[in-house]
Amino acid sequence: MTFTFTAPIWHWKGPAPHHFLVLPLELAARVKAVSAQVTYGWGMIPVKAKIGETEIETAMWPKDGGYILPLKADLRKRENLAIDDLVTAWVEVIGAREEPEGDWIELSL
Repeated sequence: MTFTFTAPIWHWKGPAPHHFLVLPLELAARVKAVSAQVTYGWGMIPVKAKIGETEIETAMWPKDGGYILPLKADLRKRENLAIDDLVTAWVEVIGAREEPEGDWIELSL
């Protein structure tokens, strides 16, 4: 399952602060449809992602009925990204055997 989406960078200021992109709810529902095939615990979804010229392997986290894509400091530095910047991410869900209703999705907030 592959898709692209565009969202602003969100900063969580909790006890372990981090930066994320929030998947649009329509896209999150499609990811949830394949989650049982790929999750390795706590609902984490393993993915390959590309933002700008930087490729990473990470996991999307479940949050508030949807998913968030973490953006490590190294990626943000390489791509010169800051809080509230609109970012387009290409994502491949690792291990998904089938696509729910289609094979390509592109969404923006």
